[in-house]
Amino acid sequence: MDKNDAAIKLARKAIRGNADAYGELIRQNQEYLYKMAFIYTENQQDALDVVGTAILKGYQHIRSLKNPQWFRTWITRILIRCAQDANKKIVYFNSIDEVEIPERYEGISLEETWDLRNAIELLPEKYRNVIILKYFSELSVQEIAYVLEIPAGSVKAYLSRGRDELKKYLKEDYMYAESV
Repeated sequence: MDKNDAAIKLARKAIRGNADAYGELIRQNQEYLYKMAFIYTENQQDALDVVGTAILKGYQHIRSLKNPQWFRTWITRILIRCAQDANKKIVYFNSIDEVEIPERYEGISLEETWDLRNAIELLPEKYRNVIILKYFSELSVQEIAYVLEIPAGSVKAYLSRGRDELKKYLKEDYMYAESV
């Protein structure tokens, strides 16, 4: 039995009310859930709070999961909603010193990482969500459509428009930096 089959079996057990199976699914996805929450909250404690809320809501609504093979996508949808709710309630100032970012991330300098992060923050929410899910969570177009409850065609359009907006924002930053 491969890893995916085992996860589907656990999801089926969880849907039938097995708390241990649900706990194991969460354990298998805990790092992923935290990273996703951190992308949305940009704060360690807030990310942990969002993950906790999402886990609880997921447990309370596990019976609504119709396709066990989609557990990770389903819990991601819940997590994003929890993060969005948390962001509406929380207003705080993030100092650059509070966020841990490596000096170089996959060949990208710290300055480039901040420029990209800032450009993503400027995107309209619908573009930002699909960009984050596609490039940071590596979800497929179909999975993104499921998570955001929109048609796959809309996901493709938002990805294209989001990338165009990012290019525009990043080009403007570069042009500004050259003129200074």
